[in-house]
Amino acid sequence: MKSTDLCLSSGGAEIVLATSSDEKYPPENIIDGSSETFWTTTGMFPQEFIISFHKYVKISKITIQCYLVRHLRIEKSLSKDPVDFEECTEKDLQYTEGVLQTEEFFLPEFQATYLRFIIKSAFDHFVSVHTVMAEGEAENI
Repeated sequence: MKSTDLCLSSGGAEIVLATSSDEKYPPENIIDGSSETFWTTTGMFPQEFIISFHKYVKISKITIQCYLVRHLRIEKSLSKDPVDFEECTEKDLQYTEGVLQTEEFFLPEFQATYLRFIIKSAFDHFVSVHTVMAEGEAENI
């Protein structure tokens, strides 16, 4: 089966939780496939969002495009509900003024029904998350 971006709303992915929301920059912008749109936090850290796949998926690579994120943790869950998360990776990100951060995480292939992204700290009071891509394939259940 062909590897595809599993984090697209057009493919069935959904944001089921975000710790902050601004009607001009909603969390759904993270999974619309465009780096021109984004979700913005409303201050205070940590901030997080959870993506649901509504099915089992196999993931081998995660890419995030964001701005002003200092420390990021990514977790996975195989549960029917968004609970029982386990750490996939955690990293301090590099920041360059005026440049979108693009971080790729090459991981041992794993299964998930949910991904949780926890922004533990930032380079400023607010951050933006433009896109999240998870390369892999849907599982036959």
